[in-house]
Amino acid sequence: MNQHLTARQLTDIANEFGTPVYVYHAEKIAEQYQKLKSAFRESDTVFFYACKALTNVNILKYLRSLGACLDCSSINEVKIGLLAGFSPQKILYTSNGIAFDEIEEARNAGVHINIDSLSNLEKFGKKYGHGYPVGIRLRPNILAGGNLKISTGHDKSKFGIPVEQLDKVLTLVEKYDLFIRDLHIHTGSDIKDVDIFVKGIEVLFDIIPHFKELEFIDLGGGFKVPYKSGDAETDIPLLAKKVKEAFANHPNPNGRPLQIWFEPGKFLVSECGYFITQVNVMKETPGLTFAGVNSGFNHLIRPMFYDAYHQIENISNLNGAENIYTVVGNICETDTFASGRKIREIREGDFLVFYNAGAYGFEMSSNFNSRLKPAEVMVKDGKASLIRRREVFDDLLRNQVMSDQ
Repeated sequence: MNQHLTARQLTDIANEFGTPVYVYHAEKIAEQYQKLKSAFRESDTVFFYACKALTNVNILKYLRSLGACLDCSSINEVKIGLLAGFSPQKILYTSNGIAFDEIEEARNAGVHINIDSLSNLEKFGKKYGHGYPVGIRLRPNILAGGNLKISTGHDKSKFGIPVEQLDKVLTLVEKYDLFIRDLHIHTGSDIKDVDIFVKGIEVLFDIIPHFKELEFIDLGGGFKVPYKSGDAETDIPLLAKKVKEAFANHPNPNGRPLQIWFEPGKFLVSECGYFITQVNVMKETPGLTFAGVNSGFNHLIRPMFYDAYHQIENISNLNGAENIYTVVGNICETDTFASGRKIREIREGDFLVFYNAGAYGFEMSSNFNSRLKPAEVMVKDGKASLIRRREVFDDLLRNQVMSDQ
């Protein structure tokens, strides 16, 4: 069943909670999670929600209720996960260019840890030796993903320890008697071709025999979701089939069956999200018709940052004639959500909804131009509930220290 909210529901939410507002449909998250569980039901696979996509604690609690684990990219995400009720054993922390004291804090919290640099791996070995299991994030030198900005496994990426430095990794493992529990790779985001994941697995098959205590193989995330009509998403059943076949054909020479981990983020929450704005100004020019809304890249930066596409619908005029519009924000910078987009007739005061707004929408928002961050609403069992209040002016000054000068 394809879960979605109707224009009427979204209009009611806009009227009740005001705009701009982020709206998340809980049942759509459950639908996406069940797609993964169902596809991988015949293999020992665990899914860690990559919460950098959306960290609202209510979303985390809901994913925990579904049975998901949690993937974190900072120690504060770890803390929010613990607050949301995840046990440390169900939290994975993958470091990236961070100070070692953050890794120490993660270790003290008792969560799974992946380390992505030789420097921090050595520091970890000196301090903990074999006393605390750890994972290693490797860079497989595979270019993958829908955009270079979201590709993380290629040979110029900052992420992970390059596979050609394996000998240095092994030297540290032997020197400090490190307990290497998992190997991690992540090639990018928006990956449609399941063979990219298989290619990454094949890189690992030559490496696995070097680590006698391995329990898990972490293949990252990056599953593609559809953004517009005709878009394909990652074929999850096919991925499950190919992953199972790959490991069946390459059993762990150390004898222990390896559990597979994935870290889906956008796949779980992108399609659950709707961003509702209201049209402030219609501006006709000789070449373009601009629809200026009461938001900007301070609330939804993806179109300007990634050239990301979001379907936009006028939910106030569902039967209007279609015209061509450029939808822009109210920020004092070039701030374009969509150019040359066919949308039903837009009038000042209409509500425009941006689809696929659950991942990296609110999470990447800011107070640029001293504008306030929007509210967040969660719809579960047909009921809309506020899960983050809209900011007020005092929030802009809350952490500023007023000088007498």
